[in-house]
Amino acid sequence: MLKLKNIETFYGNIQALKGVSIDISEGEIITLIGANGAGKTTTLMSICGIVPPRTGEILFLGEPIHQLTPNKIVALGICQVPEGRRIFPYLTVLENLDMGAFLRNDKAGIKKDIEHMFELFPILAERRNQAGGTLSGGEQQMLALSRALMARPRLLLMDEPSLGLAPLVVRQIFEIIRKINTESNTTIFLVEQNANLALKVAHRGYVMENGRITLSDSADRLLANEDVKRAYLGL
Repeated sequence: MLKLKNIETFYGNIQALKGVSIDISEGEIITLIGANGAGKTTTLMSICGIVPPRTGEILFLGEPIHQLTPNKIVALGICQVPEGRRIFPYLTVLENLDMGAFLRNDKAGIKKDIEHMFELFPILAERRNQAGGTLSGGEQQMLALSRALMARPRLLLMDEPSLGLAPLVVRQIFEIIRKINTESNTTIFLVEQNANLALKVAHRGYVMENGRITLSDSADRLLANEDVKRAYLGL
């Protein structure tokens, strides 16, 4: 579904990604793990067209997207749940969900999907008329995820969904990630510092260090890898 081929991305003269190649097949959950500053978020930003790669290719369903603008990439079926949630704080929960469906015009389908989001996250149903900025961190993460799903993405990009959340909420979010993948066959590319949780939910994983992919394998094998255990699992 998605192929990154030797992409190199820069911030000015500073090179953030150095020949990164990643393959993601339809229906998979793929995780990208690594330390702070390794280049994980930049990888997502390159896919989304926010920080386009200077060299290399990004293919989605076999077609190049690395020269497209972010809005055109979203229209193809790629949506991101950004680090730090970034919901619209002054809009209500319902209005945030409507914003997620801004490219759609099927009113009945949008209404049905909103009700589905409320089934996934009952707390959002209770808060439907509440301003997004007044929600707790966990509720905002649920809203950010729901907002992205309202676009009915074929590929969902998630950037540090566990960041700053209580362990109980983190487990709930990851259960929903697995459920979304299983029930709707949504392909998910998950960037996460909590390597243990990420690898337990993923099919395959990539390890990034200093802007380079240094290791890739099945999630089970990465969990059992002694180097990964020492560096990212605290074992």
